Amino acid sequence: MTKTAWVFPGQGSQTVGMGIDLQDTPTGRAKYEIANDILGWSVLDVCQGDETTIARTLYTQPCLYVVESIMVDLLVEKTGLPQLVAGHSLGEYVALYAAGVFDFESGLTLVKKRAELMDRAAGGKMAALMKFDRAELETALSQNHDVVLANDNSAAQVVISGTPEAVADILDQVKAKRAMTLNVSGAFHSPLMQEAASQFSTVLDSVNFNHAKVPVISNVEPTPATSQQELKQRLVRQMTGSVRWREIMQRFSQEEVTKVIEVGPGKVLCGLIKRTCSEIESEAIGTLEQLNAKN
Repeated sequence: MTKTAWVFPGQGSQTVGMGIDLQDTPTGRAKYEIANDILGWSVLDVCQGDETTIARTLYTQPCLYVVESIMVDLLVEKTGLPQLVAGHSLGEYVALYAAGVFDFESGLTLVKKRAELMDRAAGGKMAALMKFDRAELETALSQNHDVVLANDNSAAQVVISGTPEAVADILDQVKAKRAMTLNVSGAFHSPLMQEAASQFSTVLDSVNFNHAKVPVISNVEPTPATSQQELKQRLVRQMTGSVRWREIMQRFSQEEVTKVIEVGPGKVLCGLIKRTCSEIESEAIGTLEQLNAKN
C-alpha cells in the first residue's frame, strides 16, 4: 500500500518565473487576486521580475506561500490529500494550509508579517557547511553559545546561525568540504530572532487554528501531530528553533512512507530524501505541466 507525504520547500527554492503558469487556472487567478489585496503588491509581478527582488525575504516568503498553496489546491483536486505533510522552514506554513489548519488568507497574513520581521532582522549571520565532521561541529557549537545549528538538513549538509563573530569562529574550527555564508539579513532560526518572534506571536494569537485533516510533522518537533493547540505552539517556536529536517526524513521511514512529493519550485528536498532515505520514491511537482501529468 502506498503511503504518501507531501513536502514544501522554503526560502532558497524561489526562481524567477515560478507560478506564472498557474494564472491560467481559475484557482490560480483567484488566489493571486486575494494575495494582491492582502500584500499590497503583485506576486506575479515579483515572480516575473529580477532575481534580486524575488530573493529578498520580504517578497520571497509570500511568493513561495502563494505559489505552493495554489499548487496544493490543484493537487488536492486531482489526487486528494496525502497521509502526511511537512514543510522546510517557510514551507511549514504551506503544510499547515494543506492540512486545513488555517485558510489561505490567514496563512498569508502570517507569512506577510513573518517576512516583514525577518527582512528587518539585522546583526546576525548564517553559513552552510557541506561534508563535515559532525562530532567536531557539535563540540564547537557546544563551546560557543552565540551560534546554533539552524538547519539540520541531512547528515552531510547543515546551516549554522548566530553572531557574525561566532559563525566565523565555527567556520575556522570545523573542517568542511565546502562552507559558504548565506545572503540573508539576520540569524534566522536562532535565539537572536527572539524579538521578532515575540512580535510575531501577537499576530499568531489572532489567527484561528483548526485540527489538521492529516498529520503535520513540524520543524521543531519532527513527530506527526493534528492538535490545533500543539501545532500552534510548535509554530511559535519555529522562528527561533532549529529546522530538524534530517529527523523529519528519518520519521518518514519510521512512518513507512513509500513516496514523497515535493510541491513547489525546484527539487532540493527530493535530493535530500534520495540521499537520506533511498528506499522512498520521490517526485517533484513545480509546474502546471508536471501537475497535469500526475495520474
